[in-house]
This record gives sequence, C-alpha cells and structure tokens, in this order.
Amino acid sequence: MARTTPTTNQSAHESRPAPRFFTLVPAHAGIDFIRLAPLMMGISAVVVVLCVGLLAVRGLNYGIDFAGGTLVQVRFPNQTPAGDVRDSLSQAGVESATVQDVGEQHQEFQVRVANIVEGEAEKASTEVRNALQAKFGEGSYEIVRVDTVGPKVGRDLWRDATLAVGAATLLMAIYIAVRFDFRFGIGAAVALVHDVLVALGVLSLTGTEFDLTTVAALLTVVGFSVNDTVVISDRIRENLRRRKRDPLATIINDSINETLSRTFITSGTAILVVVSLLVMGGGVIHSFALTLLVGFVAGVYSTVYVAAPLVLWLERWWQRPVAVRAR
Repeated sequence: MARTTPTTNQSAHESRPAPRFFTLVPAHAGIDFIRLAPLMMGISAVVVVLCVGLLAVRGLNYGIDFAGGTLVQVRFPNQTPAGDVRDSLSQAGVESATVQDVGEQHQEFQVRVANIVEGEAEKASTEVRNALQAKFGEGSYEIVRVDTVGPKVGRDLWRDATLAVGAATLLMAIYIAVRFDFRFGIGAAVALVHDVLVALGVLSLTGTEFDLTTVAALLTVVGFSVNDTVVISDRIRENLRRRKRDPLATIINDSINETLSRTFITSGTAILVVVSLLVMGGGVIHSFALTLLVGFVAGVYSTVYVAAPLVLWLERWWQRPVAVRAR
C-alpha cells in the first residue's frame, strides 16, 4: 500500500501553534460569585430603595425639555462670576430664572427661565438678553444657543420618554425570555429596572439636569446591560448542554468566571471612553456622560449579582430545571 506524505502546506498547518488571546482573568479563576449573591442582592435592594426614596423626595432636576421654558447659553470672553449674571437677571426683574456655570474657566453659563406661558417664549429670551446687556454692555458676551419648549410639549416629551424606556426594558426582557428561558427574561428585566433606578437615583442625588440626552443615555444603558446578560446567558446555555449532571449554581458560577475577562475588557473600554467624556466633554454633555457611567457600572454589576442569582433562585423556587433551547 502506498504511503501518502503530507504536503508542505499541511505540515506547516499542523505545526503552527494555536493562537493565544489576551485575557485579563483566567477562564477558570474559580471566583465564587454565587456564595456572595445573597449579600450583594441585599445591598442592591437597599440601594434601589434609597434611589426610589430620592426620586420621591428630591425628584429630578428637569431640563426645559420636560419642564418647559427657555434656555439661553451665553459665553463671556473673560472669567465672570456666576453671581454677577444672577444679579443682572434679578435687577431686570426676570422671574424664575436660574443660572448654571457650565464652563471650565467660568466663562460660559446657561440661563433657564422655566414654566413659560405658551406664546411668551420670545419675550423671555429678549428679557434675558436685555438684562445681560444692561449689566455687562453690548458686545461683552456671545449668545451660544437659545432653546425653547412649551409646557404642553414638555409634558408630551416626558410621557414619550417614559414610554420609550419602559418599552425598551420590556422588549429586551421578552427577547431574553424567548431566546433562552423565561427565568432568564425575569432576571434580565429586574436587572434593567435596577440599572435605570440606580442611574436616576444618582442624577437626583447630584441634581444633574434631566433632559432628552439623558433619556438617550438611559436607553443606551438598557442595551449595554442586556448585551452583557446575553453573553453570560449564552455561556450558561452551552455549559448546561455539556454538563447536564452539574448543579445549576456551579454552572452559573463557572459561566460568569469564563466570561469575566471579556466583561472586563469590553466594559472597561466603554467606561474609559465615558470617563473621558465626563471629564473633558464640558457641561453640555455632562448629564449624558454621568448617566452612561453610572449605568454601565450598574449594568456589569447587575448581570452578575442580580440577573444570574435570580435565575438560580427561580429554578429552586419552581423546582423545575432550566430549559436548554437551541440557538
């Protein structure tokens, strides 16, 4: 029988070492996340209750997108005390006006006149301009932008924003439930609500303005958190197929460990970008960047210590094994 000798290409292919990928954490680090789950879920419950309390007591600092009003953003060539800007408005009799310093060099300010009556938006803008001109003189400042939203439009935007965040959370939970198991869907829904409430609680605590850009950030947080949940849930499903005799707690714990490096790398890069936006982006996108930062950190945490432990708890409560569905 004739012997077949491998070709040069075959030999090179067989001798080529397998590619090695960079990992921050070994796949089998053996960190026992499930053991700490009851404590961490208790802490999460306390944090959520505090956030709800803050929202009930302090509320949110609604921007003109929701509260209605006129925003005039003004820039001075030199450093200007915010008190001088407030004095100019007070002396001119501009009521319900607030001044916020949004520049790093104390040169840029946002003047908000809230609760504008329909049809009087132009009047409010003119009053702010006249007040600044009387105090600082003509040509001593620059009007960067003027935004106006009526009270009715603000209420409509608030309703639409609430529906958008709620619908996104519900649809993401349904997607997880259909793709994996309905218990995964429940865990994902609770984790998403956790992330949104924590982000809103921080915004309430810090008094950060809540506007349409903040709603966009909340929707981004919902998508980011679900992405991490999908990765871990998919690994749990794979391990359930291969290790049918192992308890679910062990499989969940090992799955989190196996995806931990990926979580650190992807979430870490996203968080670094958001921190850069928060530090160097200026006041215009401050609320957007802060919401993303808090939401991203909460999303990584909730996937590990809210969504996954809830799947295990529901499996034990229903006394029925988690179903393994095809891809």
